[in-house]
Amino acid sequence: MSSSDESPESMPTDYEIAQSVKKQPITDIVESFGLSPDDLEQYGEYKAKVKLDAIERILTERTADGKLILVTGMTPTPMGEGKTVTTVGLGQAFNQIGKDALIAIREPSLGPVFGVKGGAAGGGWSQVLPMEDINLHFTGDIHALTAAHNLISTMLDNHFTQGNDLNIDVNEVRWKRAIDMNDRVLRETVIGLGGKTGGRPREGGFILTAASELMAVLCLADSIEDIKERVSRIIVAYDEDGAPVTVDDIDATGSVAILLKEALKPNVVQTIEGTPAFVHGGPFANIAHGTNSLMADEVASHLSEYLITEAGFGSDLGAEKFMDIVCRFGDMEPDAVTLVASVRALKYHGLDMWPPELDALEDEDIGAVQRGFENLDKHVENLQKFGVPVVVAVNRFPGDTDREVETVIEHCESELGIDAAESNVFSDGGEGGIDLAEKLTSAAESESQFEPLYSVDASIKEKIETVATEIYGSDGVEYHGDAEADIQQLTELGLDDVPVCMSKTFHSLSDDPSLKGVPDDWTLEVKEVYPSAGAGFLVVLTGDVLTLPGLPGEPAAAEMDIDPDGTVSGLF
Repeated sequence: MSSSDESPESMPTDYEIAQSVKKQPITDIVESFGLSPDDLEQYGEYKAKVKLDAIERILTERTADGKLILVTGMTPTPMGEGKTVTTVGLGQAFNQIGKDALIAIREPSLGPVFGVKGGAAGGGWSQVLPMEDINLHFTGDIHALTAAHNLISTMLDNHFTQGNDLNIDVNEVRWKRAIDMNDRVLRETVIGLGGKTGGRPREGGFILTAASELMAVLCLADSIEDIKERVSRIIVAYDEDGAPVTVDDIDATGSVAILLKEALKPNVVQTIEGTPAFVHGGPFANIAHGTNSLMADEVASHLSEYLITEAGFGSDLGAEKFMDIVCRFGDMEPDAVTLVASVRALKYHGLDMWPPELDALEDEDIGAVQRGFENLDKHVENLQKFGVPVVVAVNRFPGDTDREVETVIEHCESELGIDAAESNVFSDGGEGGIDLAEKLTSAAESESQFEPLYSVDASIKEKIETVATEIYGSDGVEYHGDAEADIQQLTELGLDDVPVCMSKTFHSLSDDPSLKGVPDDWTLEVKEVYPSAGAGFLVVLTGDVLTLPGLPGEPAAAEMDIDPDGTVSGLF
């Protein structure tokens, strides 16, 4: 069991741990992996971007022989179950057992940082550093994306003002503005007020920058040329005849690419134990494809024996999209998957109360843990459908008892027939993940039979219904509103031969966030299907997923402060 005897009260905060660590110059961190100072554009001493010409050289001169480990999770509690902590800790653990390992994770969005999470750079003794920079402005990637997204909006509305030569239907504008903040009052707006100088009045709104198609484009592109090609085909509106209007049609391709040219370069930092970490891109898995940039994965896989990369939210969202979207575009496949589970998440799905009282998750309850196995088992089953070996990581929290943890591991090994390991990387760093790393090493050496869930040549409905029934466990799919018309239009436009990116709540396997465990006797409700032509997939909106969240009753921002000497508090 855990080697840490620290109680939650005695454990220092993430910020205090991060500040206690002596960081190494980023040039020293990456040198042994084949990156020289000339390959980097440094942002101070501890952050850098990898130059595009260095990436081209690496991809040309080296082969991608490294093993790819994907980190995903069961359906989480509202507090999250520690996928990023596990990813960071695993990178450190692999290096402790003599394997050259790199990690790749997403950049935090300011919305969740100031909303619920308070930070997303790992935690405890498994963090990426400098954590305060990474959680806030970092290297400016998300700001650049916000500016580029809103430049498209500006060019589009200016086209209306200057005569609308493209005959754009004002009621068919599909491109909202973007903001990197959870600001619910901006979801639906009216713009263009103020007479002739105010532009063309119409309904508008905002989305979170992480939900922008440009974020998906950035994370799937492999060069400036590719960025331009993808940006050019983004559909922003439809004209009076129903034909799509693209970014290229409003002459915004080149200027948008200029704003994204620096953001395209992957960021590299370090973990607490000095493992190089690529932190690049930030699409959400409930409204986008949910993984870091493909370019970061490709570079890291050419530089290391093992690459540990993370998919957002539960395996029904992030992992499915990694397998069905990212692996297709990147021509890669995972050698093993680690499914992050926790005692508290199992109890969350197994408590005999609704809504679950989060305080009750702190009490030992073997029965609730066992009743929660159905959710864990469904995620394992889903991942095995892709033909990859699965190892369960039981991310240990301070309140977990030995009996509870042992119950989970025994269930995985005796009932599911798969390896499982207790993970203590939060409290013990890489040392706390050695058992997990060794079991993943064995799993990655076994023969993988990876295969995506569906063929892109299947019809749009077939693809949607395959994910709904095979992964979510629904009885079928119902199409509401204009969804049927959307599918017909996309098929007529020849946009039906691409993957589908399902937009669904992460609180449940179903499209109803209140349903825990493995819901049965339900039907997935599809409300809209629209093209992300630049990214190369179709977005399928289900349930009540929001593309611009709001702040909770007690925002994390309310507890944050900075002292006169620059010391930050409340960023965890």
